[in-house]
Amino acid sequence: MTAVSSAPPSPATLDRLRIGSAPDSWGVWFPDDEHQVPWQRFLDEVAGAGYSWIELGPYGYLPTDPARLTDEVARRGLAVSAGTVFTALHRGPDVWDSTWAHVEQVAELTRAMGAGHLVVIPSFWRDDRTAEIIEDRELTAAQWRHLATGMERLGREVRERYGLGIVVHPHADTHIDGEENVARFLDATDPDLVGLCLDTGHYAYCGGDSVRLIETYGERIGYLHLKQVDPEILTDVVANGVPFGPAVRRGVMCEPPNGVPALEPVLAAAQKLDVDLFAIVEQDMYPCPPDQPLPIAERTRQFLRSCGA
Repeated sequence: MTAVSSAPPSPATLDRLRIGSAPDSWGVWFPDDEHQVPWQRFLDEVAGAGYSWIELGPYGYLPTDPARLTDEVARRGLAVSAGTVFTALHRGPDVWDSTWAHVEQVAELTRAMGAGHLVVIPSFWRDDRTAEIIEDRELTAAQWRHLATGMERLGREVRERYGLGIVVHPHADTHIDGEENVARFLDATDPDLVGLCLDTGHYAYCGGDSVRLIETYGERIGYLHLKQVDPEILTDVVANGVPFGPAVRRGVMCEPPNGVPALEPVLAAAQKLDVDLFAIVEQDMYPCPPDQPLPIAERTRQFLRSCGA
C-alpha cells in the first residue's frame, strides 16, 4: 500500500512577477516630513527585508542626483522599477505646462535609473492631509474628455522623449477609483499610450474586484501595487464618509494576508497574462512609528514567497 502524503501542495511559481517595495510601505508620503524615516534607513531596511526592486516615491525623498542615487541603490543590491507623478489633467490644457514641468523632473531621474515606468496618480478631489473638499467628486463630460486626451498626450510625450510607459493608478478620493470610473477611463483612452497600474488595496477600497479587472482588461495592466484593506475598518470608513488620509491613520490598509482582496488569486490571474510585471508592495502607512515598517515588510515578503512569488 502506498502512503499518501499529507503535505500541502507547493505554490505555483509566479515567474512573470518581479516583487519589490516602495517608500510608501515605510510611511513616506512627502519629499520631506519629520514623521518619515530618513531615506538611508528606508534603503537599508528594504534591502534587508529581501526586496530587490524599489520605486522612487515622492520626488525629492531619495537623492535626485542620478550618479549618487545609482551608487546608493547599487551597493544595497537594489534597482528602481518606476517613478511616480501626480496630475490634474481633467482641468484641461491650461494645466499642461505645470504638469509637464513636474513630469520632466521625475521622468529624467526614472530613465537615468534604468526604470521603464511612470506611475501616474490623478489628483485628489479632497485633500489627503486636511480632508478639505477641493472640487466636485464627479467629473463633467468635458472634464472626462480633458482627462482622456491629456493622459494620451502624456503617454505619447513620455514615450517619445524618455522611452517610458505610463501606468495610471486608480486611487481612493480621486476621479479614477472604482469599477465604473476605471472602465470608463480605460474605454476612453488608447491602449498603446495609456496602461494601468492596478493597486489591489485602492481598488478594493473603492469596491472593485481585482481578479475581474485583470480578466476583463488584462491587456491594459502594465504594473501592480500589492496591498490589502481591513474590511471592518473599511466598512466604518465608507459608512461615515471618512477621507482617505484619516482612514490610513486608522489602519485601513493592513498587512497581508489579514485583509482583502486575497492576494493569491490576484497573483495567479496576473501570472496568467504571461507578461513580465512588476508587483510592488505598497502598504499605505502615514504617519507610523519608525520601527513599524521593517517587521511588516519582512513578513510580507515571506508571505509572497509562500504564494510562489
